[in-house]
Order: sequence, then C-alpha cells, then structure tokens
Amino acid sequence: MVKKEIKTEMKKKVSAKSSKSGTVKQIPAGRVYVTATFNNTLVTLTDHQGNTVGWSSSGASGFKGARKATPFAAITAIESLANKARSVGMNMVEVYIKGPGPGRDAAIRALRSSGLNISMIADVTPVPYNGPRAKKKRRV
Repeated sequence: MVKKEIKTEMKKKVSAKSSKSGTVKQIPAGRVYVTATFNNTLVTLTDHQGNTVGWSSSGASGFKGARKATPFAAITAIESLANKARSVGMNMVEVYIKGPGPGRDAAIRALRSSGLNISMIADVTPVPYNGPRAKKKRRV
C-alpha cells in the first residue's frame, strides 16, 4: 500500500516538472558577473535576486589551453551569453568585473557591442588589506 502511494507521488512530481519547463520567464533586467583569470574568462548572467539565468566561458566556447586566456575568447563567451540574455527578454544589465585577466576589457567592449544596455560597471576584485605574511626576521 505504501509503495503505491510513493509511486503516485513521484508521477505527480514528474508531470509538474515537465509542465514548468515549457514556459520561459521574461526578465527585463539583470546582472552580468565577469571573472577574468589568467587562464580563462567566466561569465554568469543572473536576475536581480542572484538566480542564475545562464553562463558561459572561454573554454565552453571551444577554446583550449593558452587560447582560453585571450581577449578574443572572452568576446566569444560574452556573445554567447548575450544571445541567452536576449532569449529571456533582457535588455538592461549591471556588470560586475572580478580579476586581472586579459579578458576583462574585451568583455566590456563585447557587451557594449552586443546590444545590451549597461546601467552600471563595478570592479569587485578583492584587494588584500593586510597583505601576505612578512618574511622572517634576519638573524646576524
């Protein structure tokens, strides 16, 4: 008796998921997080609550090895993300950039040329306020 109830509950859950996946939410504004490392450029698209809508990276765009760390690879990652943004109806974004990599300037240029309106650009690169551990004292 208990097994039958569990099976019927599972069937209900599966049918509810399939009906949800058919609809696409329209999100007018969101945020783009660009993480530019020395080896890759990661880009995440979220709504204002922080829920991820889509993501892309230089590696996901088909680049391997040292070519992932180029500005051109960052541009292709941004272009694929801009297509996802347009598919959900997004036209206004805030940009948060983190990291010192070569794709950081190219990412902003690619976002401007993709047709998305940029309302704000913020650099959120973490800066150490205390620095690394000091060298040990010299003993003579």
